[in-house]
Amino acid sequence: MPEAKKSDKVKVHYTGKLENGMVFDSSLDREPLEFEIGKGDIIQGFEEDVVGMNPGDSKTIEIPVEKAYGPRNEELAIEIQRNQFPDGIEPEVGQQLESEQEDGEVILFTVTSVTDSIVNLDANHPLAGRDLSFEIELVEIC
Repeated sequence: MPEAKKSDKVKVHYTGKLENGMVFDSSLDREPLEFEIGKGDIIQGFEEDVVGMNPGDSKTIEIPVEKAYGPRNEELAIEIQRNQFPDGIEPEVGQQLESEQEDGEVILFTVTSVTDSIVNLDANHPLAGRDLSFEIELVEIC
């Protein structure tokens, strides 16, 4: 039976959990995740742990911060005056906003807190700074 290797397209079912066991995402109620191993479209640790699996294999993997979404970067958390917020947008905690930089790069921010005068925004990935675990099943090597 073929083992998954770099450059293979694979389909994987997964359930992702935080350190406290809380599920943050799962593919079990939808189509399996499809990706090419080594292409870098998903987190490094996940890709690496699929290598060597056979279709039908299941396992639980632990992915450290460095091979997941990386450490939090506090420089990506900013505070702005509420009166600087764009007209017509009422900031709410959890809301995601895009900001286009002068060089054309688009940065995605999440609103983390709102007061009468201040809006706090964070451009870190929501899972940055977290060790993650996944229950994975290799469904298919395409």
